[in-house]
Amino acid sequence: MNDQELLAAAGAASENAYAPYSRLRVGAAVVGESGAVFTGANVENAAYPSTLCAEAVAIGQAVAAGERKLRAVAVLSPDLTSILPCGQCRQRMVEFDVERVVVAGPDGNSASHSLEELLPGGFTDWR
Repeated sequence: MNDQELLAAAGAASENAYAPYSRLRVGAAVVGESGAVFTGANVENAAYPSTLCAEAVAIGQAVAAGERKLRAVAVLSPDLTSILPCGQCRQRMVEFDVERVVVAGPDGNSASHSLEELLPGGFTDWR
């Protein structure tokens, strides 16, 4: 799956976001080692620490399906010109050896990053 297709899947997922507090819809799509694609949308909660990022939801879907390595993660918000994963999600990506992270806003401009660029020195001592 190319980056544009992956971003389109993330964009479609963002339409299902539950964001009544921030009004910031975010969608994510991940590609597992098997080639299967899993999507997620952010799910807010009035108890803010309970909020789930779109990336966390998509990664959870992949893990529930048996994936243990992820080739790529795409993140898109139709409400921001640019978006990057939060620190917690970046560490989640380290856990599953994500090879690349693609981000975009509604204008279609995208950027691809290595996880090392986004989280240098991520926690890997457990390996």
